[in-house]
Amino acid sequence: MLKRFRVSELIILFLSVALIFVSEYYYIFLKDHDRAIFIGLWPPTMLILLVYFNLKKQQ
Repeated sequence: MLKRFRVSELIILFLSVALIFVSEYYYIFLKDHDRAIFIGLWPPTMLILLVYFNLKKQQ
């Protein structure tokens, strides 16, 4: 199943999941809510860009 993804896509997916955990760490343990929200907004942005570029490539 992983052969369907390119290496760059897997890296972006891994970084998105890692950033979600980093955001949770800042929110729960460090009580830095503003930074947690700021970091938590990166994964959706990265995934939206990934989808956009894949759609652009198919056209």
